[in-house]
Amino acid sequence: MAARRGVSRRGFVGGVATALGTIGLGPTAEAWARRSRGSGYPFETGPEDEYDAMAKLANNENPYGPPESVVKAITRAMKYSNRYGYPDSGLTEELTKHHGVKAEQVLLAAGSGEILNMTCTTFLRDGKLLVGSDPSYNILYSRATNLKSDVVRVPLLPDFRQDIPALIRATRQNYRDVGVVYLCNPNNPTGRLVTKDEVRQLLDGIPEDIPVLIDEAYHHFVDDPSYATSVPYVIEGRQVIVARTFSKISGLAGMRLGYALAPRNLVQRMRPWGTGTINALVRYGGVAALRDTDAQAWVKKVTIEQRGKAMQALRASGYETIPSDANFFMVNLRRPVAPLIDEFEKKGVLVGRPFPPLNDHLRVSVGTPDEMDRFMVALKAVMATRPSARAG
Repeated sequence: MAARRGVSRRGFVGGVATALGTIGLGPTAEAWARRSRGSGYPFETGPEDEYDAMAKLANNENPYGPPESVVKAITRAMKYSNRYGYPDSGLTEELTKHHGVKAEQVLLAAGSGEILNMTCTTFLRDGKLLVGSDPSYNILYSRATNLKSDVVRVPLLPDFRQDIPALIRATRQNYRDVGVVYLCNPNNPTGRLVTKDEVRQLLDGIPEDIPVLIDEAYHHFVDDPSYATSVPYVIEGRQVIVARTFSKISGLAGMRLGYALAPRNLVQRMRPWGTGTINALVRYGGVAALRDTDAQAWVKKVTIEQRGKAMQALRASGYETIPSDANFFMVNLRRPVAPLIDEFEKKGVLVGRPFPPLNDHLRVSVGTPDEMDRFMVALKAVMATRPSARAG
């Protein structure tokens, strides 16, 4: 597996000398940074070679791309790319076997982001409230605002875990007005998980008719026995929506494929709000991705290894990090990160956006060994500069 992907097995800090020669303030990196700065996801920003030269540690992607099995399946499906109709890839059936659910409990979408949007559109109309942790993945909060709904934001605990008792209290206090409760597990941007006991505490502590959206985008990177997927609650018939994506572990972020697992009554309410824009190629690729458990295990293994090495190196350099069970982590740089993100871009390294109120914490996706080397070199250079007036 590693040989096929061409991933270096050298030590984390071992490639620093090479990295120094590739992340300088050259015109390519500077030009790309000027075009992409402030744009969020760097869609269609700059020539291909300039984009490829960047160390992309901003969007929690799989840096190795889809495995060979998925590429072959997508290539075979290319013959249907000129058709509106084509044979069923069997993706829904594969998901039912994979999770032990019924077809009526599966809802496909163009990425789990569409599942989150569909959830908001379905359950937050008519002024209903969204209850969730703060900070967390804010696409729901933005969507709720667009729907003229309010968000009850529950602050994280001092150790950056989600405050389950406070989420329960907020839901019960606003029971008649709550449309959906959101739980990102592990949480984005902190990477901290909610234990299986805490999930049950939440579900048992709120009125049973309130839908709970549990976002498991980073489920595959958890290596903690206190954690468990919430899919069994769907099978039990609880009002739980589990969102999953092929963007992370399977390396298909650019092809957009996700799904929800939920009781039939919730799927029926959500389905009319889907766009139906899943393309033929990724439907076939998704089947191959589910079957290729060896590829998933390899990505999980190398990601956890690189995450641990990076966080250890940061702590050795005097920086505090938040424990993470995802393919990213947060490091406290002890000064506002917003202007520092621009400086990283100038050095050819893309890092995460600010996540208020954690304004001094930088979210860093786990990349390849070479990308992590480049990040450490860039960090040293960026932090050696004096804070600007804007940063202060």
